[in-house]
Amino acid sequence: MIRQLRTGLMTASILALSSGAAFADYELNILHINDFHSRIESINKFDSTCSAEEEGKSECFGGVARLKVAIDQKRQELSGKNVLLLNGGDNFQGSLFFTTYKGAAEAEFLNLMKFDAMTVGNHEFDEGEDGLITFVDKVTFPVLSSNVLAGYKSKLVDRIKPSLVLDVGGQKVGIVGAVTNDTTEISSPGDNVLIGLDVDTITTAVQDLKKQGVNKIIALTHVGYPRDLAVIAKIPDVDIVVGGHSHSLLSNTDEKAEGPYPTMVDNPGGYKVPVVQAGSYSKYLGDLIVNFDDNGVVKSAKGDPILVDAKFKPDEAVLARVKEMSKPIDELKAKIIGKTDAPIDGSRESCRAKECEMGDLVADAMLDRVKGQGVTIAITNGGGLRASIDAGDVSMGEAVTVLPFQNTIATFQIKGAEISAALENGLSQIEEAGGRFPQVAGMKFSFDKSRPAGSRLSVVEVKEGEAYVPLDAAKTYNVVSNNFMRNGGDGYSVFKTKAENAYDYGPGLETVLADYLTANNPYKPMTDGRITEIAAATPAEPSTQTSTDTAVTTDAKPAGTTTAAETATPEAKPAAEPAAAAENKHVIVRGDTLWDLAKAVYGNGELWKTIAEANGNPAPKRLEIGTELTIPAK
Repeated sequence: MIRQLRTGLMTASILALSSGAAFADYELNILHINDFHSRIESINKFDSTCSAEEEGKSECFGGVARLKVAIDQKRQELSGKNVLLLNGGDNFQGSLFFTTYKGAAEAEFLNLMKFDAMTVGNHEFDEGEDGLITFVDKVTFPVLSSNVLAGYKSKLVDRIKPSLVLDVGGQKVGIVGAVTNDTTEISSPGDNVLIGLDVDTITTAVQDLKKQGVNKIIALTHVGYPRDLAVIAKIPDVDIVVGGHSHSLLSNTDEKAEGPYPTMVDNPGGYKVPVVQAGSYSKYLGDLIVNFDDNGVVKSAKGDPILVDAKFKPDEAVLARVKEMSKPIDELKAKIIGKTDAPIDGSRESCRAKECEMGDLVADAMLDRVKGQGVTIAITNGGGLRASIDAGDVSMGEAVTVLPFQNTIATFQIKGAEISAALENGLSQIEEAGGRFPQVAGMKFSFDKSRPAGSRLSVVEVKEGEAYVPLDAAKTYNVVSNNFMRNGGDGYSVFKTKAENAYDYGPGLETVLADYLTANNPYKPMTDGRITEIAAATPAEPSTQTSTDTAVTTDAKPAGTTTAAETATPEAKPAAEPAAAAENKHVIVRGDTLWDLAKAVYGNGELWKTIAEANGNPAPKRLEIGTELTIPAK
């Protein structure tokens, strides 16, 4: 029954009362987090573990000791009011605490915060159903998901409920959970667990709640902000959506927010649904106030996430427990994960200028991790590789030292033309040892660094089967990178703006590297010619390139730190080659025209037809980025 009918019936009832008595509104305060990702310790501005020095400078955020204090203080402030504390899922994966305790540490500290309910996130299945059932056995709050459908052989049978009814201040409040539909593809629920379609299962659960007389219903989802807006908030009789999965910061004050907090969505039932999410990694505590009329219809909603920063002094007892639990992690860092026959070069000088051994190793490990998903190309930034590894035994601590930023696997689909543009960006700061230099797997490319930035890329080939074939500008490829680059870091804005079906929250790179070394033990460091520097056709003239030819130099940074220079692909200049004595090749980049190319190559723009005729007469001012042109000799 739609909300208008419910409202109409109640209005009729009110009119029938001779006393004319009015019903009081009901206010519900919802505190919430999502995508905690095992940030047991506090984090710095890069979302990685905060150092003692940074703590001393009050530069840290979140962590369980600080988050608990924030929750306790907010609860005290709301004493006597109607309060819920909700968890939007993905508490697993993201630090060595999860690697060590497999969810037990997360369960212990979340219990201290006294959540009222949690929905399952896809990463809760990273250790299969066994990992999740262990967590469920330990937590003292309900774990929900309407679309986790456990078979009769599953240990999760009857342990993950679709919904929950809570008495909050004398009113029934229903909560329905859901996890992303592609959980079976991006995690490991196993053969005995099916993932149903979120819309269908939420709809069924909502109808069941209505039959119980519940007229205030929260969808507690782990499906992502875009889907919450497009679909979940439009399900009949859903009143509020508290989300997760996309790590979306919603705010009315932060200029980097993805949308307002709350984002109000029109439901076909004729009412508005507030949608909220609170970033990730325990950095924010969502704080939503919703007012309902007596029929369960939202009258108003307001709030903003609370930044969990140095104004909250960490709980000393929790800090002591974290320190106690960190002792085995120190042992984990000492754990031998493999052996290398020779040193693995991960030096700044190598990995930011050419193919390097560590670049090949990490890119190969990334590609191997997701090859079962149809991914064929890996691209990672040389600046993200922070150390070499000596010959002999390799420890987990060394893997963390090489990849210290807690960046995660990111997969997406993108056209070949955009891959070429990304590689051009990666080659744009070689002179400055920019961290964006691309280390790759599943592909080969050659470049000429004597050319201006934006026109250095030469031949690009991708691996198909056992052979390499030319990159097809129009073809869509499945690519793996890291979440820092996928979100525009190091100038890879093309990954942020052009990637499709992106998923940025895979396992940590350090874990991927460790697993690969274990599986390929002993490892033999190598380079295989996948990146080749080619010499200029003739001696290069003294450079006249100005500071505007490339973006401002930036060191590689971990996820979440993007400068203006990093989010704008360098403006390409046409190839400034001296007159060619023989046929040459040029890959189209942004800003190229045949006139400019002819002027640069031949010294006369009017000779553009020479290039056009050699390439099937393309439109001279609408050249397709990534297309390789033949440049005839003058």
